[in-house]
Amino acid sequence: MLDHVFTDAISALRDAFEAAYLERQPFEEHFQSDVLLGDLTWETSYGLPGEGEPPRIVAHITFSWPAWSQAAYRRWYVDDVLERQPAIEIEIVLRVQQLAEPVDADDIYAVVPEHSATVGSDRLERAGLTTEVAHPDPSDPLDLVDEHAVEVTYEGLYELDEESVADGRSTQLDEHFGALGGWVAATLVKLGDLRLNFREPD
Repeated sequence: MLDHVFTDAISALRDAFEAAYLERQPFEEHFQSDVLLGDLTWETSYGLPGEGEPPRIVAHITFSWPAWSQAAYRRWYVDDVLERQPAIEIEIVLRVQQLAEPVDADDIYAVVPEHSATVGSDRLERAGLTTEVAHPDPSDPLDLVDEHAVEVTYEGLYELDEESVADGRSTQLDEHFGALGGWVAATLVKLGDLRLNFREPD
């Protein structure tokens, strides 16, 4: 098993989401490396229990570990000196999909807060709302209905102090990401409670 603070953070988030009874979406998890820049990216998706596949309401989570964070972490690991705090870039996209009609943005904004729960010493900030519409191919007589979706994006930085980078010797990561799991679950439930008109499942 790879022993690294980035994978420790991933494990902490998985535990937090499972404790919040969220369901991980199969085949939606990716771990990628940028060969040119050296950045690492982990992506996963979670939905509410019983939503089916694909879920109507889902959270897409992205963790990015930039090369400068790896350099700072390596310096601490080798020399036990933390001159600069490494950080994980976090993006969470809350998505409502399979909608039969457009959604009023004000209805969405009314149930999604401006900031996430506290993660470490900071919170993720709401970065905006995006709506989309998918038009079916007119040559398909079985699918003549537009499909709508809406996304709310949160972005932020999780800075790791010396206790956090001490992988395997501290429960701080679990404590910090624990609140995030409950917050995502609660926000997905609020979105699900809206009176939205969904398409019939295939």
